[in-house]
Amino acid sequence: MRKFIVPLAIALLAAAPAASFAATAAPAATAQGEQTTSGVIKFFNTTARSIELADGSWYYMPLDFKAPDLKAGDKVTVHWRSNGSAHDVTSVDLG
Repeated sequence: MRKFIVPLAIALLAAAPAASFAATAAPAATAQGEQTTSGVIKFFNTTARSIELADGSWYYMPLDFKAPDLKAGDKVTVHWRSNGSAHDVTSVDLG
């Protein structure tokens, strides 16, 4: 009986990391799509092309992005895509 338990335990230990990787890899693929966040602008920097919302989240605009006239206190809806740990803006709607 012991001959079967030890190999079974080793097989389960070897398979556990692969199973947990498969479970975490699937949601990352869905995070690549466009997402939307609404909030109030806390900080807007045209030189750094960045927006900070009141909740503390940061969003970065591409070089060729034409932002509407934004200022602190404006309520906005930010459309963005995940780029690693950064949030890249695709569009911004006022109001």
